[in-house]
Amino acid sequence: MGNKHSCCVYPGGRSGHSASSQKGGGTGSEPNPEEVSEDAQCNLQHISEREPDDLDQDPSLHPTAGPLFLTKSRQVIENGLVRRRSRSHLEDGRTLKKSSSCSTIYLDDSTVSQPNLKNTIKCVALAIYYHIRNRADNRILDIFDERLHPLSKREGVPPDYDRHNPEHRHIYKFVRTLFNAAQLTAECAIITLVYLERLLTYADIDMTPGTWKRIVLGAIILASKVWDDQAVWNVDYCQILKDISVDDMNELERQYLVMIQFNINVPSSVYAKYYFSLRTLAEANDLTFPAEPLSKERAQKLEAMSRICEGKYAEQLCRNGHKKWSSLDNVHAASRRSVAILS
Repeated sequence: MGNKHSCCVYPGGRSGHSASSQKGGGTGSEPNPEEVSEDAQCNLQHISEREPDDLDQDPSLHPTAGPLFLTKSRQVIENGLVRRRSRSHLEDGRTLKKSSSCSTIYLDDSTVSQPNLKNTIKCVALAIYYHIRNRADNRILDIFDERLHPLSKREGVPPDYDRHNPEHRHIYKFVRTLFNAAQLTAECAIITLVYLERLLTYADIDMTPGTWKRIVLGAIILASKVWDDQAVWNVDYCQILKDISVDDMNELERQYLVMIQFNINVPSSVYAKYYFSLRTLAEANDLTFPAEPLSKERAQKLEAMSRICEGKYAEQLCRNGHKKWSSLDNVHAASRRSVAILS
């Protein structure tokens, strides 16, 4: 996926650059793909064979396994539930939270299909914060070590770079800077978190104060290329992080792919699970998504989108040879509506 290097997998789990990447200054001698016999190529492992045995426990693949960041922040979520219950009502019995009624409908502008960018990045940064804060292991892999691969040579790396946990606002600023400069979407932030936790699961490591930036950067690189139609090239990230070379970016991406066993698939059920889990984490930390009254203009847009989806669903049923339900026919034929009063 890199700009100058392309990755390939060899029998026995080895990985290396292709012949075109030898000019990029790769370390060590790499086997030539042309020298691999046809029998050896037939023995390449399928992606399913490289997945862990405990697939049901992998939160980045199984829709019912809870995300790792919920486990890391379990105590905070429990305390948040207690706080919300204790202040859910005022002394005179009025409810603090705005509720929808017959005349007014409250909703936020973040949905599972179109999340709010700013709030989603805040939630992802909060999940990363709890990963670092409640880590169980301080082991550092060389490819993620900021002392060996500093993101900023001008500022340098302090001697105690791996001892102090970063604050949530510092993590948010780092992620938001990359997303703004690369013009990435909120959905890409959720995919980033999925890849991040997949790496922690497969490589059996934790995020530390000295590795979290490069781990997040590697996840963002993969997520932007898998999710967005117009992927951001590695050289573009070098324009954002001035002191990083393209070779370093390519090597980070290559080793990231090796560690997650080249498994970049994200089921829709897993994506939805991470979205709603992030909202749970946000509520526990008082990072609520602001709700606003539903306006007439937005209600009309929602109704139009609903009709388009109904039409596509009906066409799909007809193409598959299924009979449409009479209620769906009546919706298109009679176009019955219910009157709603909007404030």
